Amino acid sequence: MHDVVIKVINTSGNNLPEYATNGSAGMDIRASLQIPVILQPLERAMIPTGLYFEIPHGYEGQMRPRSGLAIERGVTCLNSPGTIDSDYRGELKVILINLSNQEQIISNGERIAQVVISKVEKALLQHVQQLQNSLRGEGGFGHTGTI
Repeated sequence: MHDVVIKVINTSGNNLPEYATNGSAGMDIRASLQIPVILQPLERAMIPTGLYFEIPHGYEGQMRPRSGLAIERGVTCLNSPGTIDSDYRGELKVILINLSNQEQIISNGERIAQVVISKVEKALLQHVQQLQNSLRGEGGFGHTGTI
C-alpha cells in the first residue's frame, strides 16, 4: 500500500479530514455551515463542506455515510457512494437525508460523511453477440445460494 497525495483547499475553518485510526478506510468529512440546517423527517439537503479536492488521475473519492450518524440519528447520505471524479474541482457537498421520525439538526463542524480514496480501473467494452455461460446464469437477487 502506498500513500496518494490529494491536494486540498479548505475554506471551512474546520481541520482537514483525517483518518481516525491507523486501520480506517475513510476520512471524516465535516459540515461547513453559517447556520445549522434543520432536516425534517424524510427531508434532504445538500450540505457544504468547504473542501475542494484535486484527486490524481486514476483515483476517485467515494463519499459514504457515517454509520454512527445513521444508527444514532437516522441521518444518511443519498447517492451513496457519491463519486468524486479526478477532474472535479468544485466544493465537496454531501446530500443528507433524515430517515428518522424526528427533526435532526446538522451543525457546523459536525462529522456528516466519510470519504474513501480508491484506485479506478478503466474498462474497455467489447460488443459481442453472445456471453459465456456461467453457473449462475441469469439468476438475479437471491440466486447465489441459500442461507
